[in-house]
Amino acid sequence: MTRRLLMVLVLAAALVAGGCGADKQETRTIGQTEGTYIDVGDLKYQVQISRILNPSDVEDRNYLTQLPEGTLPPKADEAWFGVWIRVENTNDGKSLPTASNFEIRDTQDNVFKPYAQVGNVFAYQPVDKLGPQDVLPNSEAPAGFGPVQGSLILFKLTTTSLANRPLEFRITSPTDPTNVATVDLDV
Repeated sequence: MTRRLLMVLVLAAALVAGGCGADKQETRTIGQTEGTYIDVGDLKYQVQISRILNPSDVEDRNYLTQLPEGTLPPKADEAWFGVWIRVENTNDGKSLPTASNFEIRDTQDNVFKPYAQVGNVFAYQPVDKLGPQDVLPNSEAPAGFGPVQGSLILFKLTTTSLANRPLEFRITSPTDPTNVATVDLDV
């Protein structure tokens, strides 16, 4: 009987200890695949999808509008590449700025910066204050209610870099430049 009572007490103690800290979520700054939520500061970012864009495709043409004046089309050894992201503020109390510093790196340390697309309804636009429990893109905006449900960040990559995989998508915190999160992109 004593042995059985001791086993019950040990199991009860293990259950109590296992429940401690259950509300705390793991901080993740590296995503080994798209779809994983990563933490950049107090915001959660998720790469919804990434892919090469075809300017001749009707859907893709809409993603390639509102480019900066003087932007040249890709050369024979280049391609447009899109990364669609979603940002969530899971805080209950404070509005936070979203990231504006992104890059893609290949395995040879070639670095690619995105093209600004001011006015494109699908393009990612950083905000100074993403409210508590808010999501970017807004579910009522074209980027938010479409099938991807993410905002486009547009890059021009070389075909050589597309072969130097995995490509690493980097997000730098707007409040702490040492806080960088990464996601390996599916190409």
